[in-house]
Amino acid sequence: MNDQMILEIKNLRLESISGSTIVDNVGLSLKKGEVLGLIGESGAGKSSIGLSSMCYARAGVHIAAGEVILGGTNIRALNADGRRGMRGKRIAYIAQSATAAFNPAHTLMDQVCEAPTIHKLMTRIEAETWARQLFRSLDLPDPDNFGGRYPHQASGGQLQRAMAAMAMSCRPDVLILDEPTTALDVTTQIEVLILLKSLIHEYKTAAIYITHDLAVVAQVADRIKVLRHGKEVEQGSTVQILHDAKQEYTARLVAVRGAAASERAALGTVEVDKTVLSIKDCHASYGSFHVVKGVSLDLKKGETVAVVGESGSGKSTLARVITGLLPPSSGEIVFQGKALPHSLKERSKELKQRIQLVYQIPDVAINPRQTLMDIIGRPVEFYFGASRSEAEARAKELINLVELPHEFLSRRPGQLSGGQKQRVCIARALAARPDMIILDEPTSALDPLVAEEILTLLRKLQRELGLSYLLITHDLDVVHRIAHRTAVMLQGKFVAFDQTDKIFDNPEHPYTQKLINAVPEMRVDWLGEVLVNRL
Repeated sequence: MNDQMILEIKNLRLESISGSTIVDNVGLSLKKGEVLGLIGESGAGKSSIGLSSMCYARAGVHIAAGEVILGGTNIRALNADGRRGMRGKRIAYIAQSATAAFNPAHTLMDQVCEAPTIHKLMTRIEAETWARQLFRSLDLPDPDNFGGRYPHQASGGQLQRAMAAMAMSCRPDVLILDEPTTALDVTTQIEVLILLKSLIHEYKTAAIYITHDLAVVAQVADRIKVLRHGKEVEQGSTVQILHDAKQEYTARLVAVRGAAASERAALGTVEVDKTVLSIKDCHASYGSFHVVKGVSLDLKKGETVAVVGESGSGKSTLARVITGLLPPSSGEIVFQGKALPHSLKERSKELKQRIQLVYQIPDVAINPRQTLMDIIGRPVEFYFGASRSEAEARAKELINLVELPHEFLSRRPGQLSGGQKQRVCIARALAARPDMIILDEPTSALDPLVAEEILTLLRKLQRELGLSYLLITHDLDVVHRIAHRTAVMLQGKFVAFDQTDKIFDNPEHPYTQKLINAVPEMRVDWLGEVLVNRL
């Protein structure tokens, strides 16, 4: 092996317990200090390859063939103790959702110090000193005391940085970065990107960066490998992939990401004389912590209003208030001309039916044990008292409406891709015949081609059914493409609320300008320019 080569994967094949191939004869190599981007659609095998580099496999999947050579050692040939000795120490993992990855019962300091002490690289005192240094280099607040917090006492962006500190605690040779910024708002995302890039540079750490966002990976990757259906489509330098893709699929990925940043789709007609939802001077709190502060908005029939802002700005709390999951401390919510009861328990079945919600992550929103017929048909039975045969007939109409085959109705969620699951969530929401749907980050977990299909579907349904959407998101590209009006939220207040094109073309508030400037562009020198402008 080349002295500079730190990781090689040769002829990797992953299979499910049923015998189907998940990853088919894929290989990669990584030198010290090098970053390889893995991109591709949902189900392409990106995360499975990342886990395989540590000799892990998802439940129901096993490594059927191939070699994983880390620092000259084939770790597939090691026993369980030998592999444990490598993980964390020589190769570490940064997950997409830090909130789900941390143990809520232990402090962040305990979790960051665990690996270096277990691997006997440091004493507890030495590990704590190193952790504070990492907290400081990652620009975490009050780094000397930050480790005393529990996970719930840190924001999403702070937890993602703390996970980077935990991964770096043993100074590993290789980092596996599995969508480390997908769940973050654009301003937090850029900070985490800058810090990850500086960590990799400072400690000469090699990394595999798994993502579906080409603009993000372009800022950190030296090379990009494109995957589809478990096979390699194309590999090349980042510049070559972005500007001279050889394969049609790669060119489509690049084109749709570029279009998202530049094009504004034709939007449906808004019935301005018909107000579906009106919020007046709404305030909401968690205990003594004031989160939403005097927010007002109106949503018309056939309109999409987007609410954007950084993590902790109050976007999701506002959605909870509208759905009745969190009663407002003051203010009024009017739905179709009538005051909406503040608590979900006080709302009639009809009111619950008319306001539906599509979640960010379909995997946690639908029951994995039910068939799609049960998932989509249940609201028809519950809200309209339909018979089983009537519910099945309606489910067939809805599955057709979201452009999935009828035969999928007998399937369970585990047999679907991420984009197909999101279509099921949309069909379930439509089953209630709502007037309004709250879209909570509906495409952030999807690859660009699938996300574009979902956005096209949402626009089509809005035109055909006259639906009103309240879009909660941090993805400004999505906002630019489908929102008629946009509200920019900062520290619980709207600092801007206007037509979307006016928000983007002539941002008046400094924070709005900051959000727009933080959206990564499809060129490799963008992040460097951001850093220069900050100096």
